[in-house]
Amino acid sequence: MGLFETPVVYSELQGAENLLADLESVIRTQRANSPGVQRSNIGSWHSDTDMLQWGGPAAQQLAHHAIALAKRMSHFLGGTADDLDWTVSMWANVTPQGGLNQTHVHPGNLWAAVLYLDMGKSEGGGDAGGNFYLEDPRFPLCAMRENALRMLGIDGKPQQVEVDFNLSRGNLIVFPAWLRHGVRPYTGSRERISIAMNIDARRQ
Repeated sequence: MGLFETPVVYSELQGAENLLADLESVIRTQRANSPGVQRSNIGSWHSDTDMLQWGGPAAQQLAHHAIALAKRMSHFLGGTADDLDWTVSMWANVTPQGGLNQTHVHPGNLWAAVLYLDMGKSEGGGDAGGNFYLEDPRFPLCAMRENALRMLGIDGKPQQVEVDFNLSRGNLIVFPAWLRHGVRPYTGSRERISIAMNIDARRQ
């Protein structure tokens, strides 16, 4: 049997081209007027986490969609997800060639999410790197004496220490905020743009 499953939503926004274009536009405007902040980002621009204020209706719409997904994955003893007040903090990432995000978590939140707007462009049409990845939360596994060990899952396949995602424009991933994750070095010639979110809920 499988124990202690870790739920992850790997979705694609349908019919959302206008929404994606609006989000990209406000991000480019904000980047031109803000120096950004330093968090897990290396060599890339990270906006302040108040995108819900400057992102307009498009940011509000994205937050509403992310909360809906988080609710579908949440169960609260003695009540339902609708009994709690849900909040979102949101920020943008613009990653040029050589940029990355170090492995990190989002403490103090229930869920985290990332939406990809522009995947950038690779030289010659090849792999541009910059993969988003999630790390096995049983972190000591990769520090064991025999670090080639991969436990077999209930499907009979070896479980990896890290899982990379093959993403495209409009992909939205929602995952537990305590799950370690990062972005590998990006080698493309055009900037890559994404939006990250913290999703939380509190008793009314």
